Amino acid sequence: MRLAIVTTYPPGSGSLNEYAYHIIQAFRHKPEINEIILLVDQLPAGEAYPTTEPAGGAPIRIIPCWRFNALDNAARIVAAVRRVRPDIVLFNIQFASFGRGKIPGALGLMAPALTQAAGFPTVALLHNIMETVDLKQAGFASHPLVERIIRTFGTLLTRVLLRADLVALTIPRYVEILADKYRAQNVLLAPHGAFDDVPEPSFDLPDGPLQIMAFGKFGTYKRVETMIEAFKLLATPDRPPLELVIAGTDSPNAAGYLESMRQQYADVANIRFTGYVAESDVPRIFGEAAVVVFPYTSTTGSSGVLHQAGSFGRAVVLPRLGDLADLVEEEGYSGEYFIPDDPSSFADAIARVIDHPERRYDIGMRNYQAARGLPITEVADWYILHFQELLKSKRQLAQKPATAPR
Repeated sequence: MRLAIVTTYPPGSGSLNEYAYHIIQAFRHKPEINEIILLVDQLPAGEAYPTTEPAGGAPIRIIPCWRFNALDNAARIVAAVRRVRPDIVLFNIQFASFGRGKIPGALGLMAPALTQAAGFPTVALLHNIMETVDLKQAGFASHPLVERIIRTFGTLLTRVLLRADLVALTIPRYVEILADKYRAQNVLLAPHGAFDDVPEPSFDLPDGPLQIMAFGKFGTYKRVETMIEAFKLLATPDRPPLELVIAGTDSPNAAGYLESMRQQYADVANIRFTGYVAESDVPRIFGEAAVVVFPYTSTTGSSGVLHQAGSFGRAVVLPRLGDLADLVEEEGYSGEYFIPDDPSSFADAIARVIDHPERRYDIGMRNYQAARGLPITEVADWYILHFQELLKSKRQLAQKPATAPR
């Protein structure tokens, strides 16, 4: 089959680009897939998508056809789908995929329904749902009235998204919420999957300071202030040298955040801001970390960072919050927990890892085993099975004779 995927993709820095990279590499090596067409966002001037691809597997064609924060993304995407005429269209999206502004973000989310209405079998992989997002923490609502309005429109948008032939969700609770609230019968659980099927990692650390690493897009519900205050508490003379590595970029809703943090904490030694991390550098960033920390105040969906940490056998420190707690419980991960917005609690949780190598090893090994339990290659098989069933049902419907008029 010819598979079109509407998504962000490296070197683009949009949300879900890392997940897209890994699921697409898994799809490429499935014999059922003949071609992958990526319908991606347009990059800033001076940047370009790769023109070559790794050897082996189905070919990839990259078509930049939409632009983050544009008002006409749904129309652009449908027009591109009409041009390439794939067998299946998969949307790799969350509620803020198409714009930081409320109007362009909402209009872009109409694309799956419009694609389905245009006659193309459509699957929407939805990484979060409005019912579980803390809108204030995520940077979308600062007033209760605004939040009520957004949630009302979010309910309407969810009904529109459910017009896709299938809606895949990464957390069981999401499936239950949409099935109960919307009486949806086309929602399915699609586990996130671990990004890399790698050999058992080395649990030895490089020479130099012990690295405490946070990875992601920062400024909304991922904030570094409490983490830096915790780091200051940990940097004592009786402990080996430490380094805090903040790997990633600003959230689209918090432009300039990391630079402001760099200036605010300029007097704190041994903090390193890496900026954007290219996909080829991800193994190194995780492999050098003594512990991966999650400076979250809320969550907005399944955590790709947790799955990456597991793939590389890293111990994690995280808050016991919503979706993260669900993932740990349901997929067998482990970690040390802290109270959000509490530097002392955060520091104590990190200390329980970095001061006790055997604990660091035990958590890292358990996380590696959890990641190995469901590699993303198996998740790709799950999608292909449902793609085939969807195409079969579409063919049967097309062949069904029309009812003769009375």
